[in-house]
Amino acid sequence: MDQELMMKLIVEKVMEAMKAEGKPAPSVSAGGRMTAANYPLSEKSADKLQSPTGKKFTDMTKAGLLAGNVTSDDMRISPETLEMQAQVAESVGRGAFANNMRRAAELIAVGDDRLLEIYNALRPYRSTKAELLAIAEELETRYNAKISGGLVREAAAVYEARGRLKKD
Repeated sequence: MDQELMMKLIVEKVMEAMKAEGKPAPSVSAGGRMTAANYPLSEKSADKLQSPTGKKFTDMTKAGLLAGNVTSDDMRISPETLEMQAQVAESVGRGAFANNMRRAAELIAVGDDRLLEIYNALRPYRSTKAELLAIAEELETRYNAKISGGLVREAAAVYEARGRLKKD
């Protein structure tokens, strides 16, 4: 299942649950922010979407792909699109999901190989506290991933308290 379809199903389920609880669902964009009214973004806000390479979503067509005008780099999601998705999630009361979207947006700048290395370093007993703090610093300074850097710092503290750090 592709990410857009999965997000659409999640939002539809949330909207149904909110209606069942008697809470009104947001119906219009407020102050330029995305709401449930803009979802799915690919249908209702396609003109606002673009890839990290700057290619407009509306220009990403099968014909463009076959002609070589659309590359695999153009098909990646942008941090801005993830922020819009986060705003939709917030508009239906799903703050935790919105935070996940924002962390994902931060991590787009980090290469896949480095992300896998960080993931492995975060497993219990794989890293020292100093190594985890160095990763947090890297995320915050090199990639401007402040939320993710904070989470790695938090993991270092929790691992230290629970005895889950690699021995020096």
